[in-house]
Amino acid sequence: MAKIGFIGVGNMGGPMALNLLNAGHNVKVFDLSEAAVKTCVDAGGEAAASASDAAKGVNIVVSMLPKGDHVRGVYLGDDGALAAADEGTLFIDCSTIDVATAREVAEAAAARGMMMVDAPVSGGVGGAAAGTLTFMVGGPAGAFEAAKPVLEVMGANIVHTGASGNGQAAKICNNMILGISMIAVSEAFVLGEKLGLDHQTLFDIASTASGQCWSLTTYCPVPGPVPTSPANNDYKPGFTAQNMLKDLNLSQEAAKGYDANTALGAAAMALYEKYAASDGSEMDFSGIINMIRES
Repeated sequence: MAKIGFIGVGNMGGPMALNLLNAGHNVKVFDLSEAAVKTCVDAGGEAAASASDAAKGVNIVVSMLPKGDHVRGVYLGDDGALAAADEGTLFIDCSTIDVATAREVAEAAAARGMMMVDAPVSGGVGGAAAGTLTFMVGGPAGAFEAAKPVLEVMGANIVHTGASGNGQAAKICNNMILGISMIAVSEAFVLGEKLGLDHQTLFDIASTASGQCWSLTTYCPVPGPVPTSPANNDYKPGFTAQNMLKDLNLSQEAAKGYDANTALGAAAMALYEKYAASDGSEMDFSGIINMIRES
């Protein structure tokens, strides 16, 4: 079994670390939340004194952090995880961040003779707990092969996307599709309501016709048709609107930097900015249907 340092064991990282512990790995964890660390320690993990301490004396370091600034702060510099780690340590960053930062940190790891992949995830908190996440993995083929056995403990779909940073590219493109499609499904249900269509009737038709998509068939934004969707639990988040807004912002920063026309992505970002500002930031992103209905 591997010795693993895990940096960032919050809503997503915590369940991922628990799956590694349940698989028999030795896991040393660090998080700014003492409660989050305690949950892992109670399950058999070891508490690290700092992020750099989590990288010491282990074979693999996994991180799940909020933003690119946090990733740079944790990995780079004389006190960073790259400097603290033993030679030959494999780094797996599962954060969703900008492509430029992912590539910068990967280059710094390579300069030290370390292997690193960027491996953002899709599947939400439920997928993290169930070990069914999808990992979009960017980095050299050798690093991908080394990371794959660890990722398979935490996920069901492990996809190599190519060079360093391409995992982040795949994630932000995927979530731009998701944000746009959730708005489209929400608008259709609101229009259907005004036209007198029953929710279940519209679902039964669209879910088996050309309008079907994940936002409809798995995450339907109205109560009833899909019992497991957040709409049936007052939009308690599996994936918050604030997180969706973060990913849409990343997509638009990338579009601007690489001269890509993403008009619908920009429109979706503007709508999620409005929803987050109207007390929806901590609600599930599918709750945007309520703003659409009331506007």
